[in-house]
Amino acid sequence: MLKLYSAPGTCSLAANIALHEAGADHELVTLDFANHQQRSPEYLAINPKGRVPTLVTEHGVLSETVALLLYVAQRFPAAKLAPLDDPFALARMQEVNSYLASTVHVAHAHKRRGARWADEASSIADMQRKVPQTMTEAFNVIENHYLQGPWVLGASYSVADGYLFTIASWLKTDDVDIALFPKVAEHTARMLERPAVQRALA
Repeated sequence: MLKLYSAPGTCSLAANIALHEAGADHELVTLDFANHQQRSPEYLAINPKGRVPTLVTEHGVLSETVALLLYVAQRFPAAKLAPLDDPFALARMQEVNSYLASTVHVAHAHKRRGARWADEASSIADMQRKVPQTMTEAFNVIENHYLQGPWVLGASYSVADGYLFTIASWLKTDDVDIALFPKVAEHTARMLERPAVQRALA
């Protein structure tokens, strides 16, 4: 059985959604970040980065959301969670997922994880003040360029939708009003209607 290590409020929700969408039998292990369980020797032996998500498979351990999402889509092709037979559409999906991981998630992390990039309190505070601006700029790109229709890729649902839903859920804590992005707001409402999303959130 697959085993997903997760934590509330993190990007691991996207992988959990994908597993539910695929109908994959899996065990969810929730780490307590408040008590630094992700830094425990037991977890570091599984994922030396001390972060989530981590997916333990019968072939080995995988980490990083973009990798996990593609793995789930490829392992469970009948679920049609990625355009596996269309090289351009698949690359487009990966482009969106990479943007979410390398740009949007990093912008968000500057508010809560500033110590990763700076030591001075004033530097961290400056980064935190910038977050509403950088998240707004990133979601303008998503609203006007990446969200192609009801779903990220247009008419077809993909693992990119669970990832976008997850990161969009952080906007409120980043002091950004999701109403500024009508298509993203509609996408969030659409996602909340999906049974797999409801199961993952539960």
